[in-house]
Amino acid sequence: MKKLILSALVLLSVGCAQMKKQSAEPAPVEPAAVVPTKAQAVLKPAPGYKVKGIVHFTTENNSTKIETNIEGLKAGPHGFHIHEVGDCSKPDFSSAGGHFNPTSANHGDVHGDNRHVGDLGNIVADTKKKAKTNMTAEGLSMSGANSIIGKAIVIHKDKDDLKSQPAGNSGARIACGVIEAL
Repeated sequence: MKKLILSALVLLSVGCAQMKKQSAEPAPVEPAAVVPTKAQAVLKPAPGYKVKGIVHFTTENNSTKIETNIEGLKAGPHGFHIHEVGDCSKPDFSSAGGHFNPTSANHGDVHGDNRHVGDLGNIVADTKKKAKTNMTAEGLSMSGANSIIGKAIVIHKDKDDLKSQPAGNSGARIACGVIEAL
């Protein structure tokens, strides 16, 4: 009987030592979510328009560089905004909702202190109906409350006056694209 009890104690102590060894190993660490730094939107035209192109977004520090390569626009300025819903399914692009405005600010200039996050001012098409633009916007991000991922970029028929509420009086939506992370 003594041998049996001694054997049980030895097995119990070996088992406890083995459990301590296993619990001392660190638990696997989940990888941190990767925040994208680049995104793009491929534009599609509203019925009756021939607008096409692509908009690239790159975040660096606290600003976002925006590059456009668009054709098929009438010469001159066109309102250029990020809209709150990444849905370009309705022919008039009303499915994209209003301007992206998580801070409930007034409509304004892209470089103004009080503006919708989605206010990007105007892009200007040349006499060849092309708009190649390089600009920088503050307040945009690719994660969190000001994330542009999954939103829509919209080009309007007319110039944004940068002051009329709520959308700058820039006319019909003539092109739309959903912003997707790269």
